[in-house]
Amino acid sequence: MDKKVKNFNTRLRTIQIWELALAAILSFIATEVLAVIFPAIDMNDDLFMIALLVFILLFFIWCLKDTEGLSKDIGEVKLKENRNEILYVFILNIIFAYLFLFSVATLDMIFGMDDPTWVSIMDIDSVNLTPGALIFSTIASIIFAPILEELIFRGVLFNRLKIRIGIIPAMIISSFLFSIGHDFGGIVSAFLFGLCMCILYLKTDNILIPITVHFMNNIAAALIDITPFDSIVTTFPWIILLGIIVLAGTVLLIKYIISETKTLKQKFS
Repeated sequence: MDKKVKNFNTRLRTIQIWELALAAILSFIATEVLAVIFPAIDMNDDLFMIALLVFILLFFIWCLKDTEGLSKDIGEVKLKENRNEILYVFILNIIFAYLFLFSVATLDMIFGMDDPTWVSIMDIDSVNLTPGALIFSTIASIIFAPILEELIFRGVLFNRLKIRIGIIPAMIISSFLFSIGHDFGGIVSAFLFGLCMCILYLKTDNILIPITVHFMNNIAAALIDITPFDSIVTTFPWIILLGIIVLAGTVLLIKYIISETKTLKQKFS
C-alpha cells in the first residue's frame, strides 16, 4: 500500500493482494495465540471466527489510518440518486435470492402431489441455533461481513485485478471467488450480487455504497431466517405471487448488470 496517498478510496486501491494474504495469515496466527491465552475462544468456533475477523479489520484500519475523504463518502451515500440505486439493487438481489428457494418449493409441491409418502425438502433445512450461536452468527453476518467482504473482494481483489486483466474479467473473477464462500444454493445469487457490488463501486468510487447494500442485504437475510417468512411465501397461493415477483426481479437484475456493465466498459475503455 502507499501510505503517502491521503485520499481514503485511493489509499484503498493501493493495498496489494499479497499484503492482504499476509495480513490474513498473521491474523490467524494471532487468533491462535489468543485462543491459547483464552481457552474459551479455542472451544467456541464462533468466538474464534469473531476474533479472526477483528484482527483482519484492524489490518484495514491500520492501512486506511490518517486518510481523508471518509466524511465526504458518507455524505455521498445519502445523496438521492445513490439512495435510489442502493435501494433498487438491494431489492432486486433479495428477490433473486429467492429464485432457488422458489424452484425447490415448486418441485417440492409437485412431487408431494404425486407421492403421499413424499418428505418435504423444505423441512430439511431447519437448523436450531442456541441463543449464543445466533448472536455470534448475527454479529458476523451483519457487522463484519458487509465491511470486510467489500473491503477484501471489491476494495482489494477487484481493484488489483482490474489493473492486470481489465474490468470485466476482474468483475467475474472477484465475484466468483466471493460466491464460493456461500452455501450451494446461494452461489449463483452471491455471484450476481458480487457483480452488482463491483458496478456500484466503479460507478461511485465509494466503497461505502456497496457496503451499505451488503449491510441491508444481510439484515434482510437475518430477519428472514428468524421468522416464518419462508414457510409462508412457499405455500399456495403465495408461491404463485412469489414466482411472478421472482421472475420479474430476475429479468430486471440481469438487465441492470448487462446495461451497467456495457456503460462502464465504454467509460473505462
